[in-house]
Amino acid sequence: MPRRPFRPLPLSEVSVADERALVEAVAHLRDTDAFGFDTEFVGEDTYRPELCLIQVSTADRLMLIDPFACGPLDEFWALMHDPRRVIVAHAGREEVRMCRFASGRPPANLFDVQIAAGLVGMTYPIGYAGAVQEILGVRLTKGDTLTDWRRRPLSASQVRYAYDDVRYLLPIHARLTNRLTKLNRLPWADEEFTAFVRRATGDEVTVERWRKLKGIGALNRRELAVVRAVFGWREGVAERQNRPARSVMRDDILIEVGRRGAKGTDELQHLRGMPRFDTAGILAAVRTAVELTPAQCPERIVGEIDPPQVGTLSALLSVVLADLCEHLKLAQPLVCSQQDLKDLVRARLPGNGLPDDSPFAGGWRADAIRAALEEVLDGKTSVRVADPLAADPLEYLLEDEDGDEEDDDSDV
Repeated sequence: MPRRPFRPLPLSEVSVADERALVEAVAHLRDTDAFGFDTEFVGEDTYRPELCLIQVSTADRLMLIDPFACGPLDEFWALMHDPRRVIVAHAGREEVRMCRFASGRPPANLFDVQIAAGLVGMTYPIGYAGAVQEILGVRLTKGDTLTDWRRRPLSASQVRYAYDDVRYLLPIHARLTNRLTKLNRLPWADEEFTAFVRRATGDEVTVERWRKLKGIGALNRRELAVVRAVFGWREGVAERQNRPARSVMRDDILIEVGRRGAKGTDELQHLRGMPRFDTAGILAAVRTAVELTPAQCPERIVGEIDPPQVGTLSALLSVVLADLCEHLKLAQPLVCSQQDLKDLVRARLPGNGLPDDSPFAGGWRADAIRAALEEVLDGKTSVRVADPLAADPLEYLLEDEDGDEEDDDSDV
């Protein structure tokens, strides 16, 4: 991405470590229409990550807010719920979730620079240091990613790292917004940011996370029902006690409980590694699953066996997509997965359709990408190598009404 030299303005650095300083910080942020936002947390020892530090940047100030010392943060979180204020983050899934945990709602108007970078043709996903260097030409030194942010006082290197994590967010936001505007992709960005927030806050309730357990594919429906029930018990205990779920019951033990519990609770009595602090709760969960009717048990998910052309055509579409993304200045991994391309091919098979949750089902991907891929699938456009030395080496030829080919010189 071509860039002008970045000349940073001097920013004051403020430590917010008591209630009075927090009141002043909130007043300052209330007068802004955008601020950079990042958090530091520790998540290894608790069910939900423990918030240890909040970093904020404005046009003239950097702030480190210490949640251990400054009192309730309700007024700070409320600032993030005003849709007129842009909250700028990088790869901000945990920041969105932290806001949701603390206040009940996610940020109302998030701008994620990692996503925006992908929409203008940069690497996706790109790290923060990579984005700073590529967009602003500034090289960051990263050295405290695994530090224990709970300890006080923070070291000089921790403080420098924390300030730097938000120092460049607003300049990056300005340059990416300018680029998105020139490409007429601000609506695309808004669509992506909204979906990103929805995924970050909705995965706890919408995704059957128990299906991701290793070994789940070998279980029958009744055994799956037991695993689902005991998984729910484990999550409930972990949340109430605020401890990691796997410290309540290991994943491999959970799978074994599913196997044995489906045959009856007696099978569980001598299972090594079985938690002993709430045997009654585990057995109750198992009995609930055993008493389900067959129709109430979860379906097994068996991998689809595709006809050979699905693999061939999805591989072709992957090549075409890579070329289109180069032409359109888009990061290919942001557009879709290989599985999404297979779904697009399967939709052409008898009795199939495009899944409702396909990224091609609507939005900017349907408008800007899907039609071009489907024209290749339908034989309306053929592809050939025009210049093997070019960044976008392919040429697309449209079939005319007589079946002859003609060059497509239009923008894809």
